[in-house]
Amino acid sequence: MPAFDKIFKNYDIRGLYPEQINEEVAYSIGRAFASHLKCKTVAVGRDGRIGNEEMFRGFSKGLIDQGCNVTDFGQISTDMIYFAVGQYNFDAGCMITASHNPKEWNGLKFVGKGASGISIETGLAEIRALAEKNEFEEVEKGSLAEKNIDKEYGDKVLSFADVSKIKPLHIVIDASNGMASKAVNVIEDNLPVKITKMFFEVDGNFPNHEPNPLKGSALDGLRKKVLEEKADLGAIFDGDGDRMFMVDEKGNPVNGSELTCLISSDFLAKNPGAKIIYTPVMSKVVKEVIEEKGGVAVLERVGHTFIKVRMRKENALFGGELSGHFYFRDNFFADSGIIAMVIVLEAISESGKPLSELVQPFRKYFAIEETNFEVEDKAAKIAELESIYAEKAKLTSKLDGFTADFGGWWFNVRPSGTEPKLRLNIEANSLELRDKKKEELLKIIKS
Repeated sequence: MPAFDKIFKNYDIRGLYPEQINEEVAYSIGRAFASHLKCKTVAVGRDGRIGNEEMFRGFSKGLIDQGCNVTDFGQISTDMIYFAVGQYNFDAGCMITASHNPKEWNGLKFVGKGASGISIETGLAEIRALAEKNEFEEVEKGSLAEKNIDKEYGDKVLSFADVSKIKPLHIVIDASNGMASKAVNVIEDNLPVKITKMFFEVDGNFPNHEPNPLKGSALDGLRKKVLEEKADLGAIFDGDGDRMFMVDEKGNPVNGSELTCLISSDFLAKNPGAKIIYTPVMSKVVKEVIEEKGGVAVLERVGHTFIKVRMRKENALFGGELSGHFYFRDNFFADSGIIAMVIVLEAISESGKPLSELVQPFRKYFAIEETNFEVEDKAAKIAELESIYAEKAKLTSKLDGFTADFGGWWFNVRPSGTEPKLRLNIEANSLELRDKKKEELLKIIKS
């Protein structure tokens, strides 16, 4: 029997292909998905990973055998499947992808009606149990159809900006041999910008760099190309096209906190008083900027399912994550890196300033890149850190792992939802203090 407990993660399903996840496993999960959700219409898309045609065949057959009418959207980006589910009122949707994982991986990412998130707490655990049991009621089979949404999706993306205000900027886009190439190609003819394309050929071997913008030297090629081309900015996407990061015209990275500040500023100028979601691992400048611009900053746990639920509850206009996910109320509360990119293009054009100048006010503090540590007992290590730092801190929180704020610096340590790892973030008012506290915390975590 497949080891379902190893592939069902907190927010999605991921495993090594074909050892842990394959056509047969996808079939069982398809039947379990349909059985649990009682869905009749399901939108299914896939990225360009190795084995995705087989994965689609198994998953869609499982859905059909359990009575679902499946609409195949072919190879698309993850944010396109979110759009499809919301726009066409499907009961549910699935993207066949392992997101930014290396080429050996594959998986399934689910959404419910209205593009709402499905996590281990809101359905994945029940779907896993049904797949493990593998006993399904025999029902009348469903059907399979195909649909292309390029035009409708492109119109939606461009609706987030006044395209007439976008200047003829020169931008470099690295699609990481993934599905952002599809999304960019859909809107390219209607964007008044010059696009220099990098790695737009969809290739599940990811021959140029891992499909993770934050991994190793993934950004190096983009930074070099921006400088060579004397471009106004560069944008890079992950394998399934939903996460986006930028580099400015000087080749310097623009992280998720800085982009959240920039997009929040743009939105709040047009929507004063709006609520905006941020997470405990983001720079404290995010909350400061939201409040300075007249918005309401709402803190939520890291993770797309948590953020989507909170956005609906608060009717929040926008949400951002350090990981490069950006969420929009008017996009069914779903995330889209390509929408974020278009908004930034308009903001640069309207300001008349280069990207480096626009984000400079948000570079007030000194943070480390989120750092991962292999830890056998994650809960015990977090408890140890809490026992050392809780009483000394001005403010603590257990919303997402453990956060301790000392005024001049803060740290957050939280467990990975998919791996036996702890994730550490530190930020301080000075470079010297940041490095000192990093060394201090590393000794404890590694001990």
